[in-house]
Parts: sequence; structure tokens; C-alpha cells
Amino acid sequence: TMRPTPYQAYLRIQIGCDKFCTYCVVPATRGPEQSRPPAHIVQEARVLADQGVREITLLGQNVNAFHGPEENGNSVSLAGLTARLAEIPGLLRLRYMTSHPNDMLDDLIDAHVSQPALMPFLHLPVQSGSDHILQAMNRKHTAQQYLDLIERIRSVRPDIALSSDFIVGFPGETEEDFQATLDLIKKVNFASSYFFKYSIRPGTPGAEMDNQVPEEIKSERLQRLQELADGQRYAYNADSVGKVMPVLFEKKGRYPGQIAGKTPYLQPVQVDGPDSMIGCVADVLITETRTNSLMGSLVGEKA
Repeated sequence: TMRPTPYQAYLRIQIGCDKFCTYCVVPATRGPEQSRPPAHIVQEARVLADQGVREITLLGQNVNAFHGPEENGNSVSLAGLTARLAEIPGLLRLRYMTSHPNDMLDDLIDAHVSQPALMPFLHLPVQSGSDHILQAMNRKHTAQQYLDLIERIRSVRPDIALSSDFIVGFPGETEEDFQATLDLIKKVNFASSYFFKYSIRPGTPGAEMDNQVPEEIKSERLQRLQELADGQRYAYNADSVGKVMPVLFEKKGRYPGQIAGKTPYLQPVQVDGPDSMIGCVADVLITETRTNSLMGSLVGEKA
């Protein structure tokens, strides 16, 4: 368990991965997917909640493939686990990462509607918008399948914030492949995105591939992706101005008299307010957007 603040915890529930993406060392280093027993996780979460934790992020190399073994021989899905955790007194918010599109099953999508504690934020890496590259990566889905999945998720939870990972310059990536990635990003409109230049990992199939992309092309593409993504993130945050959102306050703010926290959509917020509100959820009117955070003012009482 990691505790970035007294009110947040990261709880590992699953390790390993069975996906064998060609750029990744996880299956070799961490082995096959293994899920922890739900009873152990719930017990650990109860202890954390008793210690004042209000938000838990469930971690796994492929967290939505979670199938926790029970003593009766059954297994529990991630949606089933979050439903149990949501019953713990004092635990207000649940998040999870990192997910694979192929394990984003209906019960988990529907949990984002039926379980108020499950936050409307989803980190769902796609890596590329080109089917040719997705196939070379062994991602086992197409760009269209990813877009269809996003549509299905948004049809039940229109306000969900989406983030993703992208690898730039995977072996064989042409300008056309790269354009397909830009097109996918434009179609989805992410709240935030993370980019990585492809780098050779010894022992992975990607390292053996011919047609490695030159470093200067990778850098140039990375910059173009960054500009598009920064624009999307800024627009997403600007769209929050004028809205009232519940913010979980986690710590003191940047300046004296300020406190800082996050919206359900994982946006950092700074407001003027008393330290006594740290660890509480309160409604905040978002008043302006800065480069990396939102500014707001408290409205009403704390929860």
C-alpha cells in the first residue's frame, strides 16, 4: 500500500499480465496474471478507512482482468470487488488502473452508473490509432473496436473522463499510421493523455523488429502529439469553469490559506479554505483554469 496523503491510498490487487504486447517486459518479469483474494483486499481497505483514508485507487498491471479467488471456489470480478469496497464506512471514492480495452466488460462499465463511489474517470490505454501498428504490438483489438468501446461507456456514463497511453514511433510506424493515432485522439477527446517514445526493451519481440523508427522522427511526432493532447486537456479543464463539483481535499494548497484536492474527474483544484476541511469532500464552484490545475471557491457545507 502507498499513501501519497493521509486520505488516499493505492492498493495493489492484481499482478502480472497475460497479454504479451510486443513492446512490454511485464509478462516476462512479473509472470502471468494473478489476483489477490477479495477478502484480503476488503480487510486491508477497512483498516485504511479506519485510519482516515477516503479514496482508494486499486492497482494492477491489468487491473480490469481481476478475478479474485474466493474460498468457495468462485471468483469475483473488479465490478464485484468495488461493490464490496463501497460498503466500507468512510470510504468515499474508488478508482482503478491500469486497464486493457479487451477486459472492459459490461458489468464494470455498468458499475460506473450503479456504484456512486466508483469515480467517473477511466484510464484506458490504446497505444496507437493504426490497426497495422496495433497488430504489430499484439494488442488484440482494432482502433474501431476501441472507439466502439468508448461509445458504449459514454452511452451509460456521458460525463466520464478518459485518459490514455500512446507509444510514438513503434517499429514500422509510418506517417500515415501516426496520422491515424492523431485522428483517434481527436475522435475520443481525452481529458488527459500520456506519451512515450518507443524504446527498445531487450528480450521483447519489438526489439527484434526491423524498420525501427529514427529518433528524430520519434521526437518530432511526440511534439505534435503533445500539442494536440495539451489542447484537449486545456479545453477539458476550461469546460469545467462555472460548474459545481465535489472535491476531496487532500492537503494544504500552494499558498497560505489555500487547500488542494481533486474533482471526481481527477482534476487538481485549489481553493481558499480552512485546513480543517482537509480530508473532507465539499462542493466547489470552479472559477478558472490554470496550466495544471483549476481554481475554485467553496459553496455550501462539507460532507
